[in-house]
Amino acid sequence: MKVKAYIHSLKDHEHDRHVLGEAEIIRQIGGNQYLAEYNGVRCTAIFNFFTGAYYVDDVYDIQKEAAHG
Repeated sequence: MKVKAYIHSLKDHEHDRHVLGEAEIIRQIGGNQYLAEYNGVRCTAIFNFFTGAYYVDDVYDIQKEAAHG
């Protein structure tokens, strides 16, 4: 499913703010961990129940699984 999510690589470092983008949540892989895809990169994401938003880490948590395999 396509969702609005805070994407790590889009972070506004100058103002220390997260930035929304569109990512695809592919499937749940743990208790609160998801396999996501953003800009052709498969990575992990979490859902923050306090903010009601997904946080996609396409910088440090890239998955080795092929994006279109």
